[in-house]
Amino acid sequence: MRRPPAADDGGPARSYAEGVYARRRHVYFWMMGACLVLFVGAWAVVRLFSMPVAIGMCVVAMLIPPIAAMVANRRGPEDRWWDDPSGDPTSDEWWDELDGKKRRDPKDGT
Repeated sequence: MRRPPAADDGGPARSYAEGVYARRRHVYFWMMGACLVLFVGAWAVVRLFSMPVAIGMCVVAMLIPPIAAMVANRRGPEDRWWDDPSGDPTSDEWWDELDGKKRRDPKDGT
């Protein structure tokens, strides 16, 4: 079990979000590695013994990449990507108004 790096370890401390993204990235690469192992193993070794099993392994390998992409791109409830400011004050003001964060005052027109 790894412990998160602390600020006194000589490196910068990672935030919770960075740890979550790193975990998703690791899961993605493990899944894609399994996909490659299944595909290469099916046609390099398994096809010599059983063609239906090799085809089945390729079908499973075919299903892994879309699932891996969904896992890697999934957002958790703590991820607040949809309401981060864009940096454009006009656009942020407009979106805040649409989201109901800032109500327009009909008296002064703002």
